[in-house]
Amino acid sequence: MKRICAVTIIICIILALPTAAVTGEPVVQAPSAVLMDKTTGTVLFELNSHERLAPASVTKVMTLLLIMEAIDAGTISMQDMVTTSEYAASMGGSQIYLEEGEQMVLEDVLKAVVVSSANDGAVALAEHLCGSEQAFVALMNQRAEELGMTDTAFVNCTGLDTDLEASEHLTSANDIAIMSRELLMHEDIKRFTTIWMDTVRNGEFGLSNTNKLVRFYSGATGLKTGFTARARYCLAASASRDGMELIATVMNAPSSDERFTTAKNLLDFGFANYTVITAEPQQELTEIPVLLGESDSVMPVLEESGGILIDKSIKNSVTTEITMADSLTAPVEAGQKLGQMNVMSNGEILQTVDIVASREVPRLTVGEIWLQMVRRLFMAGDAPSVTT
Repeated sequence: MKRICAVTIIICIILALPTAAVTGEPVVQAPSAVLMDKTTGTVLFELNSHERLAPASVTKVMTLLLIMEAIDAGTISMQDMVTTSEYAASMGGSQIYLEEGEQMVLEDVLKAVVVSSANDGAVALAEHLCGSEQAFVALMNQRAEELGMTDTAFVNCTGLDTDLEASEHLTSANDIAIMSRELLMHEDIKRFTTIWMDTVRNGEFGLSNTNKLVRFYSGATGLKTGFTARARYCLAASASRDGMELIATVMNAPSSDERFTTAKNLLDFGFANYTVITAEPQQELTEIPVLLGESDSVMPVLEESGGILIDKSIKNSVTTEITMADSLTAPVEAGQKLGQMNVMSNGEILQTVDIVASREVPRLTVGEIWLQMVRRLFMAGDAPSVTT
């Protein structure tokens, strides 16, 4: 017990150390790993990223994704009562010891799965959504295909791999990063993934997060640990700093210490060397004249665009270049492309953002055009003459 406590303290000290500048490649103490930017999906570092390995409980990232998508779609609710089946109650490994017939509000079951990796809770959620774990797994594989997770085949919703069939339960560090990114799009999941300690059953059953980064890494936002004798130590870790969120996935690490240290090294490398910026035009956008329109002009605006992931070394060299129409002829549609802004660094285009019309400008009718011409002629005729 003393040795376990000592190792835990060492891990905590390592994870709590401040991030230093990381100029070389990160030290990876695992056979497979990926570092991905959440905003753009850009892979910043990879090592054997497509090697198919057992993921253990990191599997539950997909389980949680399907549950969050169903909640957002209104198919199920956080306030649903989830009833435990005999099968769900029989799950081994990490669990909250649900009993057959026990009911628990879905929000608490979800919390138990996220924080304490409850296998019984994961199966109960799967059955609640799809009627059976088998039907839920079919949905997991369908969603994996939709996301382009070409290295993945799910057999169950927990990551347990003790039976023969589970030998086919495989994924990769790359695919884990993909599904982790998709899960993090659901901001509400962070209510659970950032919990260090909590309870269910009205405070009677304690939960403790298996992801030590949540407590000891600055900006940690989650996400999920995993371990079995076959999979070894796995981790999907995420953290956010200065508007940039990163995802580090580690598979098959030889120890828990090396799992967390590798994830920290990957995240440190990303935050030290990259940043996400939102480029703004360096010249003011002004109204564009509109001929034959109900309005004489229209205001151009930048179409909404995602952030740009850049190496920090070029941040001060980023410039913008705008090309835009000098004038328009009605009709003009709202959102119509009027030009574009190129975001550049040292002559290289980093991003192109469309410039569009802020509103529509309908075309004048023939009668309105004739009336407008008459008014202009009349006003010209009324102009005072100037003599010398």
